[in-house]
Amino acid sequence: MRSKIIIGLTLLLALAAASPSLAANARQGQQLAKLYCMKCHAIDKVSPSPFSLAPPFRDLHLRYPVEDLEEALGEGITTGHPSMPQFQFEPDQVADFIQFLKSLEPSK
Repeated sequence: MRSKIIIGLTLLLALAAASPSLAANARQGQQLAKLYCMKCHAIDKVSPSPFSLAPPFRDLHLRYPVEDLEEALGEGITTGHPSMPQFQFEPDQVADFIQFLKSLEPSK
């Protein structure tokens, strides 16, 4: 019984140690969204997008898995409309941004 408690506490400590880094990644991704995206897209869980044609980031997962954006973000995202600028993230920024988008999805 005592060994099960020790194992459980060890697992909890390991998860607690991992959580701040995941949260930090999502925060870094949120900073990227603030810098590059929030002029047009809603980057939170409740606000409307400032530009009505720009989908709120919280709804992107309804269209496709947000991981599908990794390649486009890393190689230079482009769209069919001229109002969205082209930009390219570094690999660590892509991971942070995807982590941020996933943080907007409802909990399962």
